[in-house]
Amino acid sequence: MAIPVAIAIPLSFIFTYIAYHLYFRLRFKLPPGPIPWPVVGNLYQIKPVRFRCFYEWAETYGPVISVWFGSTLNVVVSSSELAKEVLKEKDQQLADRHRSRSAAKFSRDGQDLIWADYGPHYVKVRKVCTIELFTPKRLEALRPIREDEVTAMVESIYRDCTNTDNVGKSLLVKKYLGAVAFNNITRLAFGKRFVNFEGVMDEQGNEFKAIVANGLKLGASLAMAEHIPWLRWMFPLDEDAFSKHGARRDRLTRAIMEEHTLARQKSGGEKQHFFDALLTLQQKYDLSEDTLIGLLWDMITAGMDTTAISVEWAMAEVIKNPRVQQKAQEELDQVIGYERVINETDFPNLPYLQCVAKEALRLHPPTPLMLPHRANTNVKIGGYDIPKGSNVHVNVWAVARDPKVWKNPLEFRPERFLEEDVDMKGHDFRLLPFGAGRRVCPGAQLGINLVTSMLGHLLHHFHWAPPNGLSPEEIDMSENPGLVTYMRTPLQAVATPRLPAELYKRIAVDM
Repeated sequence: MAIPVAIAIPLSFIFTYIAYHLYFRLRFKLPPGPIPWPVVGNLYQIKPVRFRCFYEWAETYGPVISVWFGSTLNVVVSSSELAKEVLKEKDQQLADRHRSRSAAKFSRDGQDLIWADYGPHYVKVRKVCTIELFTPKRLEALRPIREDEVTAMVESIYRDCTNTDNVGKSLLVKKYLGAVAFNNITRLAFGKRFVNFEGVMDEQGNEFKAIVANGLKLGASLAMAEHIPWLRWMFPLDEDAFSKHGARRDRLTRAIMEEHTLARQKSGGEKQHFFDALLTLQQKYDLSEDTLIGLLWDMITAGMDTTAISVEWAMAEVIKNPRVQQKAQEELDQVIGYERVINETDFPNLPYLQCVAKEALRLHPPTPLMLPHRANTNVKIGGYDIPKGSNVHVNVWAVARDPKVWKNPLEFRPERFLEEDVDMKGHDFRLLPFGAGRRVCPGAQLGINLVTSMLGHLLHHFHWAPPNGLSPEEIDMSENPGLVTYMRTPLQAVATPRLPAELYKRIAVDM
């Protein structure tokens, strides 16, 4: 008797899936992991906060595990030893990048840096970033912009917390940190401040924010279809929506590019902003317009949220640990005093402040799973086979909480970095907030400088306490699901000024 079509098609999918997995199991010695379901793999077993879920699975199956996203094998490593193997010893074999359909559209199929596969294009663009854009000389030249935006934050907090109606009331810390991150990255990238002195955003700024929000919306709209190729016909890529988004993004970018070109013609010279630098380097490195635009938006997406997230977590930990706040403020008072404000040249004389920033990045890395690496050939990790085309994730959140390499890993204790100097720019595989190897974040030093500066100003200018009626222990330290680790409950805190009133003025600079 013939099997009805309605039953035959699902059965054929299931048999194909089982055969596919049997082939993998027989040919390769894969890492252990939870048993996948037909078609969807482990997708419905993964808890919303993925890095915590993978950490729990690692407790059961070991530090290298297999997790199936539909029919795609994802390998997750959760120890510093295996992180070193992935990011250093087998780095070249694992240096490609998995691109979802949305990432492929946004990056013009890898014409940028973040989403490019490892090859001549990636090497060239990486060179532009490391020896041209993120050099110590350029970062120093752009320091006045960072200090302008951080002091603007201080002025804004001071104005709000000393307002008669707000005295003693808590502030939404994220609001102020987000403004610094937005204004800083747009000025570093485009040389433009989209917000005026009254805090009003101009037309280009509103368009910029709308493009970022629309990109996030489009990127999230295909989540399930990305992992199950057999079901993609049910979730077709909305070519029109992506085309309109790309055109809108390019239109704004070109408008700013034309403004830069006209300004250069009038002034007769280049400035240090990344956009201006890229225009100067375009011919030297044979950079296409797609690559120019892609690089700029890489900087924006990588640098905007991560900075604000890192400082919010740091402030939450400092408020939860009054001892740490007091010790950091004693150091600031001794080195900076009460007659001036902190600046980046003070950092070498503020070792404890640097340790506070480092400890916050250890416990709360902004991208806890990094972006996935993709195997460009068959490779072994931890004695297991990783077939070509598999995705490999390093759970840097788990690595930084491993009791085998960290003493009391769950404790927020900045002093640990006074006892032992641990590099966090990719050389010590116990601490990897910026990744390591060929795909390490080229803007790591810029991020460290801004996080440390924001944290230093917040602690020097204000004493911070939980909202009235809330004890430090009651601050919610859980995370929202997502690629980056927003606090599930945004931090509310009471700020009390601790310096003379004249030190709360913004140090504005026009550049």
